[in-house]
This record gives sequence, C-alpha cells and structure tokens, in this order.
Amino acid sequence: MLYLAASQGKTQWGTMAETLWQKEAIAELEMLPMGEKRAIADAEVKLETMGSGLPFPHQSSVRGTDGLRELRPRAGRSRWRVFYRRVGPELFAIGAVGPEASVSPKGFRRSVRLAEERLRGFKEYGE
Repeated sequence: MLYLAASQGKTQWGTMAETLWQKEAIAELEMLPMGEKRAIADAEVKLETMGSGLPFPHQSSVRGTDGLRELRPRAGRSRWRVFYRRVGPELFAIGAVGPEASVSPKGFRRSVRLAEERLRGFKEYGE
C-alpha cells in the first residue's frame, strides 16, 4: 500500500470522504510549525466533511496539471498548500505539502512536481 495514514469524515450529502496521505507528504507536514499543522488539519476536516463540494477559497485546481488540486488552509491565507487528487467518489490522495506559489515559486513548482510523481498511479476520478 502506498499510504501511511488515512482519515475520513461524513460529507454534507451523508457519504464518507476519506483522505489518504502519501508517506513523504506526512514527513513534509511534520516539518511545519504547530500552528500550520493545525491549520492544515482544519482544512483536511473541511475536505472530509464537504468532499468534492468544498468551495474556493478552501481549495482550487493547480493550473498545468492533470487533475491536481491544492487544499488552501485558512481559506488561502496560509503560506502552505496540500496537493491532492480526487481518486474516487469521495476519496482524495494527498501527494505533497509545500509553499504557496507567491511565497516560493520554486518551492511551489517542486511540490507540484513531487505530488504528480507520487500520485502518478492514480487517475483523476471520472476519467
């Protein structure tokens, strides 16, 4: 199995949403300050609760990628992003944690590339 940790919640439609963290993404998360970890945990709960219905500014698509999305802690005010792909009806695979694009363009591109590599085996749900 590719993933080290999973978490699930109940979406607004009553179905369960689940997040699957790739082990390297967990290591990236662990390097962040505690306040950022809490903000990411709160954003993850929102994703699990609302599933694919989670609106902007809490998430958005990553331009130039094959279905990669960014979870935006603190409604986009965090300096960090969680890069994920929807891989099932209410199943989300998390591939990387990295800086927001305006904070570190190079770091953002690196995190996007790593997430794409780590999630290569998963097609976006619905393809």
